[in-house]
Amino acid sequence: MHPLPRGLVELYGLLAVLFVLVPEWMADGALSSLKPGGVGSALPPTATAWQKVPELRLASMNLRELRELARALRLWGYAGLNRDQLTRRMLRKIRSKRGKAL
Repeated sequence: MHPLPRGLVELYGLLAVLFVLVPEWMADGALSSLKPGGVGSALPPTATAWQKVPELRLASMNLRELRELARALRLWGYAGLNRDQLTRRMLRKIRSKRGKAL
């Protein structure tokens, strides 16, 4: 098989830059302006409901954070649970603690 002509290879390289790299640079610039903590961020602040309602707080956590919280709540056997099981057990534990506090 014959190699491609040099001009065609350069054309493909130019097209790759135009169709792949340039839009990626533009997207990166747009996303960097939305980072939290920036002055005049377009993202809304987190609502107080996310901090007060346990279901919303647990839904926003990743699995590592859920397991760290389970350890702090002293749940037995939390390491073998999947996300849904862990969330259900933690909600029961949190609700039982609230009931005792009232």
